[in-house]
Amino acid sequence: MSAVMPTYAPSEISFESGEGVYLFSDNGKKYLDFGSGIAVTSVGHSHPKLIKAITDQASKVLHYSNLYKIPGQEHLAQRLVDQSFASTLFSCNSGAEAVECGIKVVRKYHSENGSPKKYKIISCTESFHGRTIATLSAAQNGKHMNGFLPMLEGFEQAAFGDVDNIKKLITNETAAILVEPIQGEGGINTADAKYFRELRNIADEYGILLFMDEVQTGIGRTGKLFAHQWFDIKPDVVAIAKGLGGGFPIGGCLANKRVSAAMSPGTHGSTYGGNPLASAAANAVLDIVLEDGFMDHVQTMGSYLQSQLNLIGGKYDFLGKVKGRGLLIGINCEPEIINTDIVRLAENNGLLLVPAGNNVIRVIPPLIVSQKEIDEALSIFDHVCDSLRN
Repeated sequence: MSAVMPTYAPSEISFESGEGVYLFSDNGKKYLDFGSGIAVTSVGHSHPKLIKAITDQASKVLHYSNLYKIPGQEHLAQRLVDQSFASTLFSCNSGAEAVECGIKVVRKYHSENGSPKKYKIISCTESFHGRTIATLSAAQNGKHMNGFLPMLEGFEQAAFGDVDNIKKLITNETAAILVEPIQGEGGINTADAKYFRELRNIADEYGILLFMDEVQTGIGRTGKLFAHQWFDIKPDVVAIAKGLGGGFPIGGCLANKRVSAAMSPGTHGSTYGGNPLASAAANAVLDIVLEDGFMDHVQTMGSYLQSQLNLIGGKYDFLGKVKGRGLLIGINCEPEIINTDIVRLAENNGLLLVPAGNNVIRVIPPLIVSQKEIDEALSIFDHVCDSLRN
């Protein structure tokens, strides 16, 4: 029996190395990584700029805590602020921590502004915000909650995409609306720009905050640095992680000026958050994704990948709608086939994909992927689907 706590049911494959969009197993087999470690390896494997930044920093100092100034963290925060709605960044280690920070920031904002009874957060059906008790309480996914009850009080749910449902739930205790621009774990569920603009208007009308979870959609995944930028809105709080470190664990909570003003020394903290090594990795990722033309590349590759998946989907009755944006794409599977069966067969043929909720397959390659590599992946996926038909 493995000494690792049995919270996962991993494939038997282990990887020895990676380069670009490829991973190489310990037995020498080559795989196209169109899962990106669940949208984490944003700039691919062994990117020379990222490796150099981590190696250079590791040779100097790894960690000394936020009791002292961390220049790399200051630089990272300023860069993200300059590229966004925000005025500050809190650095942490994961997406769940970033969302947890956002929950605290939301409550603290209202408390500091004379409304301590405003503490409830409206989240959305089919959402996913992490595996802590608070983030499970926000998402209210029965499968994830099983065995961990009772959940925390203070969260209510509206149907994703339904503005009227959200309005009905707002009371004088409501503090914020928490929403993903595209629901990742829930099945690459999308809503139109009008929905998100109306959420911004509702938040302003009722004096509550708009809190967006961009853990999976942020750092260029949809073809803009943040997915909410497609909607021409400015949230009050945004949680980020995954692609920010390109594989090195780092997360963050961005907040605008009025919300940030509620936080003061001692209101939140993280031992490891934004340490020199993590900040060096994140700054290297930003060096890459903020290069001229990078987001155009993501948009072009995403459009191409989605159009070709639509063509393949049209050939097989068991494949349904192709959805998503940029290089965050999902394919519905009809009830007669299970998404994990296709993922497993693809893996056997050298293509790594990721399952999602509602019987969806996630196709989320590194943002540096080329058309040639997409064509290679599409060929494998088509072959796998053809084998299921026969």
